[in-house]
Amino acid sequence: MVTLAVIAIAAIAVHRVATLFMPMADNGEKAYVYIDNDDDRDSVVAKLAPVAKASSMLTFRILAGMTGYYDNIRPGRYAINSGEGTLSVFRKMRNGSQEPVMLTIPSVRTTERLAHELSKHLMMSKGELLDALQDEEVCRKYGLDTLTVHCLFIPETYEVYWNISVDKLLDRMDSEQKRFWNDERTAKAEMAGMTKQEVVTLASIVDEETANNGEKPQVAGMYINRLKAGMPLQADPTVKYAWRRFDIKRIYHKLLAIDSPYNTYRYEGLPPGPIRIPSVAGIDAVLNHAKSNYLYMCAKEDFSGTHNFAATYSEHLKNAARYTAALNARGIK
Repeated sequence: MVTLAVIAIAAIAVHRVATLFMPMADNGEKAYVYIDNDDDRDSVVAKLAPVAKASSMLTFRILAGMTGYYDNIRPGRYAINSGEGTLSVFRKMRNGSQEPVMLTIPSVRTTERLAHELSKHLMMSKGELLDALQDEEVCRKYGLDTLTVHCLFIPETYEVYWNISVDKLLDRMDSEQKRFWNDERTAKAEMAGMTKQEVVTLASIVDEETANNGEKPQVAGMYINRLKAGMPLQADPTVKYAWRRFDIKRIYHKLLAIDSPYNTYRYEGLPPGPIRIPSVAGIDAVLNHAKSNYLYMCAKEDFSGTHNFAATYSEHLKNAARYTAALNARGIK
């Protein structure tokens, strides 16, 4: 009887040791577990259970109990790779060896939307990030204000940790935008007589005017000509931004009455900040704007998304008449 008991105990021990190295994931596919700051013993187990085998969960709980893991739970995004053993996963979670997130900065129009989109991929809440972006003191740390804070974000993809803090995220974005503004780009901005913030602001208008990257330098050049001539930009996208009505198809005269610094029909010069986070193509279009004598532009009547440009107002009126007729023919209001 003693021999059988010893054999049984030994068999259980061998099996338990074996589970240390057996694949932890139940379906054999890569899975992720997200551990928050407020997670405890029960919530960690609850998050692991849907993706782990029952035998692996028992082994994990034994390891956690033996090492005091539940007293020092480290938040983060942890990968359970296909075929990865329970011991390996446990070590990662105990040591805080999380897998980074590939975070793409979206080219969005509002700070609210930016906070919403980024918070979907990070542990921070939308409210936490939005509060920081709307805090003048926080923005001042980066040489910006709440109207220019979009200049902090270059819409590319970055590798960050899921549990990165708001402060560290903004510091990282500041480092990235400084890297983006290399000597060449900085020199081109100076040659154009513009600050970096002004370049980004104009780029945001250019991006709203056209999605055609090939046309963007021409659009940028036309607006720069207007700035130099002391003419109002009269950019329709800035009026939409002033109203926060981005679905407007036609800018009627009554919409131009809004008293907003973003209404470039009413106020000369650039608006006080970007009307969206511009694309890299938009920024580079401003820095490499086309040289021309164009002062006017109007969407083409073929609805191709490109524009007819004009150097004189009379020529512009002809272009505008064709576009208006096309809108009316399609019943677009």
